[in-house]
Amino acid sequence: MVQTERISSPVRIRGEEALDDEIRPRTLQDFIGQSRLKENLRVFIEAAKLRDEPLEHVLLFGPPGLGKTTLAYIIAGEMGTAVRASSGPILERPVDLAGILTGLAPRDVLFIDEIHRTNKAVEEYLYPAMEDFALDVLIDKGPGARSEKIGLHGFTLVGATTRSGLLTAPLRSRFGMSFHLDYYPADDLVLIVRRTARILGVKVDDAAAAEIARRSRGTPRIANRLLRRVRDFAQVGGKELVDKEITRYALTQLDVDTLGLDEMDKKILLTIIDRFNGGPVGASSLAVAVGEDVGTLEEVYEPFLVQQGLIQRTPRGRMAQKRAYEHFSRRAGNARQSELDLG
Repeated sequence: MVQTERISSPVRIRGEEALDDEIRPRTLQDFIGQSRLKENLRVFIEAAKLRDEPLEHVLLFGPPGLGKTTLAYIIAGEMGTAVRASSGPILERPVDLAGILTGLAPRDVLFIDEIHRTNKAVEEYLYPAMEDFALDVLIDKGPGARSEKIGLHGFTLVGATTRSGLLTAPLRSRFGMSFHLDYYPADDLVLIVRRTARILGVKVDDAAAAEIARRSRGTPRIANRLLRRVRDFAQVGGKELVDKEITRYALTQLDVDTLGLDEMDKKILLTIIDRFNGGPVGASSLAVAVGEDVGTLEEVYEPFLVQQGLIQRTPRGRMAQKRAYEHFSRRAGNARQSELDLG
C-alpha cells in the first residue's frame, strides 16, 4: 500500500521535523521572497475561489530547499482544502495512484514531490485524471475487456521537481501554470533568518543574521539549518545573543566558507581545477572523482556553483571559471589562463 499523508491542520512531529514544521510559513503573506511567483499565485487562487473551482494544476521547479513543498501546503491552505502528499518514486503502480485519487475531496490538493521520477505507467494514468477528472479502468480481460470511466472530484495536482528537463512533454503540457523558484538574495534570507529566530526564541543581532544569510547558498532551508547550528554553539558557549563573532566561529567549525561553499562544493571545484586542469570534465567522471552520485551532483551542487559563476556547463563538460581560481588563490596553466582572460 503506497504511503501518503492527508493533512488539513498542522501536525506536530518530534525532533528536527518538528522544528521544520513549526517554522514553515502557512500563508502567502508569511512566505518571504519569490515576489512575482507569489503575486501571480495569489491572483490565480483568488480567481479559482471566486468561480468555486479547483485551482488549475501547478508545476513548481527549481533546486532543493527553495520552498516547493511549502508552497504546495500554502496553496491548499489558501484554497481552504486538505493536502494529500506523496512522491514520484513510491508511486509504483497505477492502483497506487487510483487509491489516492478516489480518496480526494472536492478541490483537494494532491502534492507529488519528485514528480519527474514517477513510473511511466502511473504517469499515463494521471493524464485523464488531470484533464477530465476521471480514471480509465479496464474491466475484465481478453475479448470481453472494456474500458470504463470513474469520475473524480475536481482536484489540484501540485508537482514539484528539481529536474524539469526530465518531465515528459505530455505531462508538462497538462499543468495549467508553471513556476520556477530562484535562489534567494541575501536580503530575503536575512528576513527569513530573523523570522525563524523569533519562532525559535533565539536572539540574533543584525550582523549575525547577515552573515548566516550570506553563507546560505541562496537557500532558505540551509539558512534555517545554519541558524539552528549557530544557536547550538551560542548556547553551549553561554551566549544569550547570537552575534557575528560566534556566528563566524560556528560556521568555520561547520566548514562553511564565506561564499557558502561546504566541503563537497570545495571538493568539486578543486577536483576540476587540480585534477582536470580546470576542465572540461564530464558529469559522470566528476561524480566518480568526488565520490558522489551523478544525480545529486547535478541536482544539489551544480546549480548553485553555476549561478555563482564558479563553474560553467559546456557541451564538452564542466569547466572552472575565473572566480573559482580566485576564491582558492589558484592560478591556471598558461593556456587555461589565456582562455579565462579572454572570457
